[in-house]
Amino acid sequence: MKVSMQPIGRSEREEFIRMAEQHFRELNSAFEPQEDWKSQYFEAVMSKPKIFARWISLGPQRTGFMLYGVEEHRFLPRLTGMIYELYILPEFRRKGLARQAAVHAIHELEAHSPSKIQLEVLQGNKGAGALWKSLGFETISERLVLKNRMI
Repeated sequence: MKVSMQPIGRSEREEFIRMAEQHFRELNSAFEPQEDWKSQYFEAVMSKPKIFARWISLGPQRTGFMLYGVEEHRFLPRLTGMIYELYILPEFRRKGLARQAAVHAIHELEAHSPSKIQLEVLQGNKGAGALWKSLGFETISERLVLKNRMI
């Protein structure tokens, strides 16, 4: 089964938001979209020309989505390839679709000559970690987060 990757159009906002919400709930069962997420997430993705929003499809069936792009390095005149999200609907998993989509995105990012391609995998998401490591990604850092708190 060969996947295709088509750009997500502005008119497909509601379908994308439904699938993105499902994705984030799977990552965190307590995810409850805030008003800014509901009103701004899709628009922010679509407004950035260096972010690629793609449907992952098998024939006419949408099986997931992927967000990736290039960012300027904070301090140097370099580009970094970024993979932000890769989501496959549960009923289509374990069929190699994520791998095919990832390879497609990597090739598209490489066309922009980034100095590196990076991504984050949530702690405990062993399947995602295994996928990315099988494609040559290495763990080089650990991200620590201080959650909002009253001081």
